[in-house]
Amino acid sequence: MQLALTEDQTLLARTAHEFVSSGSPIARLRALRDARDERGYALDRYARMAELGWTAIPFTEQDGGLGMGLAELVLVTEAMGRGLAPEPLIPAIALAGRAVALGGTAQHKASWLPPAIRGEKVLALAHAGRRGRFDLTRVPVRATEAGDGFRLTGEAAQVWGGHLADAYVVAARTAGADGDRAGITLFLVPAAARGVTSVRQHRIDSLNVAQLTFADVEVAPGDVLGRPGDGLDLLGRVIDEATVALTGEMLGGMAESLDRTLAYLRDRRQFGVAIGSFQALKHRAARLYIELELSRSAVMAAARALDAQAPDAAPLVSLAKARLSDAYCLIANEAIQMHGGIGMTDEHDIGFFLKRARVCEMTFGDAAYHRDRFAALSGY
Repeated sequence: MQLALTEDQTLLARTAHEFVSSGSPIARLRALRDARDERGYALDRYARMAELGWTAIPFTEQDGGLGMGLAELVLVTEAMGRGLAPEPLIPAIALAGRAVALGGTAQHKASWLPPAIRGEKVLALAHAGRRGRFDLTRVPVRATEAGDGFRLTGEAAQVWGGHLADAYVVAARTAGADGDRAGITLFLVPAAARGVTSVRQHRIDSLNVAQLTFADVEVAPGDVLGRPGDGLDLLGRVIDEATVALTGEMLGGMAESLDRTLAYLRDRRQFGVAIGSFQALKHRAARLYIELELSRSAVMAAARALDAQAPDAAPLVSLAKARLSDAYCLIANEAIQMHGGIGMTDEHDIGFFLKRARVCEMTFGDAAYHRDRFAALSGY
């Protein structure tokens, strides 16, 4: 595995870090949260991300992208994770956008990818229901044949970035029952379609999700992504790619949490000395650094394996997500602990990372789910 970044990747990482850090990111997130901002992120910041080319990274040049891969995208999401940037790069681009790129027709791509890459349109993926426990075969929407097309009925929960999306990629069951790999179809549904209702939900990490209701929503045969009934493989691929993009964000959050904690250990004084000189705290900080570097290697391995379409890509995705889920929560918990009483207050920024860590842990599968998946994919 290539461990060193190329010159272009180094430049991309530096540019992303400088852009995110220049906007007082945590203060901005706090202000958006306190104001209950309708959008929950800044349109001008997202437009600037598009101008920098971030939204074009995972798409081919034929689709209007830069022809890069996850190895580059995780450098951007890592920078966003350091600043807890709320802009919908992962749900709109790495998740729903990639579903359109991989399964859409030429018309789908022409209609949705250019405006999505420019940051003018936002896409979201609706695939999970309540109590689904990360099982992709348990889709909450049912599609029944209606004339030449289909009619969608059901409720999708925790649709990331979905409350103001312009269109949804919807996973619906067209045949069979929960647990069946066949019978799942992906549809591209405009948010303005009759029968679609979106209700915004506020999560503890201050980012946006939506509860979507589909009440006899009529879709045409041309709204299908990929082949009818064979959508599970496409869904699984985009979930894996988005999972790796998310682990990049988690890596950035871990690194920032540790950096802030080390700075506090150097500055906070007790008994006339910096508390960072206490041996017990040194040992705890050293362990967190090791966890961070092991996590970085896991993310790099998964990203490069998916880019190369390596046969061990799926197990490496689960390895990365399991490790990052555990490590981010550990580092965030220890950051709160080592900050002492001030770390428990809302006025201090470190708590935002703990909240985000808990949400990331449960997004696309927690550590227990991915350890089980890794074992199953490895033949155990």
